[in-house]
Amino acid sequence: MKYRRLGSTDLRVSVVGVGTWQFGGDWGKDFSQEEVNAMLTRARELGINLIDTAACYGPDHLSEKLIGGFLRGEDREDWIIATKFGHKPGWEPDQVRQTIRDSLEALGTDYIDIYQFHSGSDEDFDTEGLWEMLGEQVREGTLRHLGISIGSNDNIYQTDAAGDVGAEVIQVVYNRLNRRPEERVFDSCRRQDLGVLARVPLASGFLSGKYDAEAEFPDNDVRARRDREQIRQTVREVDRIKAEEVPEGVEMARWALAWCLKHPAVTCVIPGCKSIEQVESNADAAKLEMVPEDHPQAWA
Repeated sequence: MKYRRLGSTDLRVSVVGVGTWQFGGDWGKDFSQEEVNAMLTRARELGINLIDTAACYGPDHLSEKLIGGFLRGEDREDWIIATKFGHKPGWEPDQVRQTIRDSLEALGTDYIDIYQFHSGSDEDFDTEGLWEMLGEQVREGTLRHLGISIGSNDNIYQTDAAGDVGAEVIQVVYNRLNRRPEERVFDSCRRQDLGVLARVPLASGFLSGKYDAEAEFPDNDVRARRDREQIRQTVREVDRIKAEEVPEGVEMARWALAWCLKHPAVTCVIPGCKSIEQVESNADAAKLEMVPEDHPQAWA
């Protein structure tokens, strides 16, 4: 595993983390505590130390509760836990303060390493008193660092305002099929020395290369909402990338993660996982030569 400094923070993060949206049940599968424990234990064995989640992943903080169940048997300081707030119940300071308490209880911890504004509008971002309250939580030690998970890949307003509100981390959708952050957001991140967490780095699994144009998804899988022609176009583009860009003998999913990590703005990718085998494949991306040793945030 390789490690990078997360922006201007003192956090030493693995270049591959674990995204846990799927633990909330939106990938068409319900996870047991035993399955989550097995995957996260394997992640730790492979050197992964960052877990990303959110209060709204699943009903009643389900993803956070599963992570909390795992952490009860762990040394808390071995892990960097990133979670998010907003949407439920809302963005007002008192609402977010309650969400912090609920997340701490679900996670079974007394502090959160990275607390992220979760894909709200610019109006939500500017809620009166919100960032002042979060700053107080940082000073008290309940939150270690603040971040912004931007909903739009080109939300330069929130990205540029990161320093003003005390945020040190930006989370954004970035993958070989969606390069929009390269246009403006990444320049702002590098200028402010912000850590960047790249979510959906496998484009909801399409960059694994295992789907064809007729792929079917369960009704409770969010990918089932996609237009059939959109799926066909995506698969055709993935096939082209696989033929023209992926080296022979390299698993496409590993390549796709490493492709994100070669950008000088990106600190860490946070792919989801359904099995121990996927955890292992994700971690292996750090070994590819295209992951630069001299990245601007490489940990000395």
